[in-house]
Amino acid sequence: MNKQLLKASIATCILAMTISPGFAQSRDANAYPNKPIRIINPLATGGAVDTMARLLAPSLQEILGQPIIIESKPGAGGTIGSNFVAKSPPDGYTILMVYDTFAVNPHVYKNLPFDSFKDLTPVTELVKIPLVVVGGNKLPANNLKELSELAKTKPNGITFSSGGPGSSGHLAAELLKNSLGIEMTHIPYKGGGPALTATISGETDITILGAVITVPQIKGGNLKPLAVLGKKRTPALPQTLTANEQGLINFDVSSWVGVLVPAGTPSSIVDKINSAFTQALKNPAVQARMAEQGNEIVASSPAQFGAFLNIESTKWSKVIKDSNIQLE
Repeated sequence: MNKQLLKASIATCILAMTISPGFAQSRDANAYPNKPIRIINPLATGGAVDTMARLLAPSLQEILGQPIIIESKPGAGGTIGSNFVAKSPPDGYTILMVYDTFAVNPHVYKNLPFDSFKDLTPVTELVKIPLVVVGGNKLPANNLKELSELAKTKPNGITFSSGGPGSSGHLAAELLKNSLGIEMTHIPYKGGGPALTATISGETDITILGAVITVPQIKGGNLKPLAVLGKKRTPALPQTLTANEQGLINFDVSSWVGVLVPAGTPSSIVDKINSAFTQALKNPAVQARMAEQGNEIVASSPAQFGAFLNIESTKWSKVIKDSNIQLE
């Protein structure tokens, strides 16, 4: 009889451990990952997010021991891809890599099919990216003063392309337009890559995009820089003056790339993904490429990234209201 009671007690303890959240998370973390992992890029191929994902993928694959598959699901300023991940299983096998549009979209799209801050869990802010105002080689302006003078000669001002409505390039251009007191016409594209191509071809006068994709084109002779929009110059373009140096005091706008997973993903798996990205960012080859592009490595914790997203959301909501930017 005592033996039967002992067996029953042991069985009960094992069952309790099996169903307890802490034990389940530990088990999930130990098993994770055991199959390929998808990184979803919600913007166009060739943009800052796509470039960052492809740069980190080899290191992530080595660290996690599983294939890393990068998929682009562009559209609606990144909301299509973000919605896909928000509604994916919370198991760590579908990861969302986002641009700064993520914190802006809730303020410019009326009816998002998901809640950016409830349906997705922050993992890490990877990097901050300097924004650069660039023009095509045929643009008769080489700095912000000359750009301002050129805009005043045109009825509708100059044209600028962006990676989409509400993107950092779009919002930065709205701020720049107001600060310079000029007219500029917005022409949105589905991602930074197409926006950059439009300016290279002369389809638009300028674009404002991250150094990660503008610097290679500048060094390749396809574009010319007019200004860096951060507080300090970027080492990638040491001769290019900041907006502050060109008379726009306290003008400071930068972009960023971060990582999220579906809400409900076990915290143990979130931490494992965070650790993998942090290690990947320490790879010497990755760090050399980041320095070359002028990016600042952040590698924040999930809690830090969550707090940062709230700050970004609050900051840009005012700009959006002042500029009356609203999308369907």
